[in-house]
Amino acid sequence: MVPLARQSALLRDRAYSALKERILTGDLAPGTILSERQVAAWLKMSKTPIRVAFGKLEAGGLVSITPQHGVVVKELTLEEIADHFELRNALESFVVRQISGRLTGAQAEKIEANLAAQEECLQTGDLRRSGQLDGEFHILLGECLGNREIMRVVDQIRERMFRVIQRVHQNHPERLYTNYPEHRAIFQAMLAGDGAAAAAQMHEHLEHGQEFLMDTRLGRFMPSPEGVSVPR
Repeated sequence: MVPLARQSALLRDRAYSALKERILTGDLAPGTILSERQVAAWLKMSKTPIRVAFGKLEAGGLVSITPQHGVVVKELTLEEIADHFELRNALESFVVRQISGRLTGAQAEKIEANLAAQEECLQTGDLRRSGQLDGEFHILLGECLGNREIMRVVDQIRERMFRVIQRVHQNHPERLYTNYPEHRAIFQAMLAGDGAAAAAQMHEHLEHGQEFLMDTRLGRFMPSPEGVSVPR
């Protein structure tokens, strides 16, 4: 028999995972109001693990909890997006500088496989998979460094921004076509052992990403002659 404490922990984890997945996939859109009773009925469990899950989601920046509005699925503000990119830029530029020229054969092969899959997805038009591979590329770099705290922070930031990035890629897939060559340039600098160039390439890549997200959020897009949306 599973101890009671273990059962409670499993229920909390299950509630958190289920809510987090629905938020990240967009099933629970920004602005959605959640109640303990509603979610408890949906997950067929008591309110206690739901309450704990709400607290964990708030700590992760996915919901806000206030006396006036209760539990609400959060939408990132422009200021939060800028803050997240600033932190990512500092951490990820440091990561590529540190691992440049130090990749093992196995690590280089994993990154190359990711890049090859990115290129294939763009050729076949599988933009959903391309977006997933984009995120995996950045995670792979963190894994190569092996600093768990940096990986934790970077993963948390990308998690918070996942919904925004996903919507932008869906509505403006042209960004994915510029991501791949930027990723490739970062990797080539790393293989050459040029940490300064790799860091500069990462900085430029994330700057482009921030500008793109800001422009889409502010509506600063117009159709190009080829029918592709580009910033004004």
